[in-house]
Amino acid sequence: MALLEVNNIRKSFGKTEVLSDISFSLEEGEAISIIGSSGSGKTTLLRCLNFLERPDGGTIRVRDEVLFDGSDPKRLSEEEIRRRRLHFGLVFQNFNLFPQYTAIDNVMLAPKLAAREAGKNRDDEIRKQAEELLDTMGLSNRMNNYPGQLSGGQQQRVAIARALALHPDILCFDEPTSALDPELTGEVLRVIRELAENRTTMIIVTHEMSFARDVAERAIFMDGGVIVEQGDAKQVIDHPREERTKQFLASYQK
Repeated sequence: MALLEVNNIRKSFGKTEVLSDISFSLEEGEAISIIGSSGSGKTTLLRCLNFLERPDGGTIRVRDEVLFDGSDPKRLSEEEIRRRRLHFGLVFQNFNLFPQYTAIDNVMLAPKLAAREAGKNRDDEIRKQAEELLDTMGLSNRMNNYPGQLSGGQQQRVAIARALALHPDILCFDEPTSALDPELTGEVLRVIRELAENRTTMIIVTHEMSFARDVAERAIFMDGGVIVEQGDAKQVIDHPREERTKQFLASYQK
């Protein structure tokens, strides 16, 4: 049984269908890259997995637990949505750090809230974990800096540490380098590459084609809200079978 199984996910905004019958699976320790033009549905798919959007149909299953079933009309409570969301960690394009909190406070915030909801005081343990995560990100000397005092690359590495702090089953990246200058892109890609080498289960939406090919075992090409092609990352990106995939990749220097 795959760690993640997504079957026939559909999503529309008004009369515009954004996702149509999206299906794929993800094994534990595997990384999948998702590529495609702007507006192809990549970000909406991540938002559906993270319950930031509610799909119109289909199923999402993690570790054989059904997180979403479009055939079930019951409305999930906010508490249940928060619980199911914990299976996924999401790193946004624009960091989304809280500017009033230091780097370490940004990383500690969600675990502290979760512990307090459970009636536990784990502040010391949570702080130690946050320090270790930021050290792993190469930010041990920036823990007490506010986001406005950090470069874009440093802010994104704080955001990655924050996503890891709740120990998600699957780490999702939504164009993690799109808001960065080329000079800062490399430092974030190096961190993601190290996570892949450590067998972190990941879904990576990216426009960096060579990175998508080299860091992921499999690649998915989306266009117009559908999966046009999926398979071995090197095959999809270097030797695509579908004409639409070939047209898309022809515009990139790989």
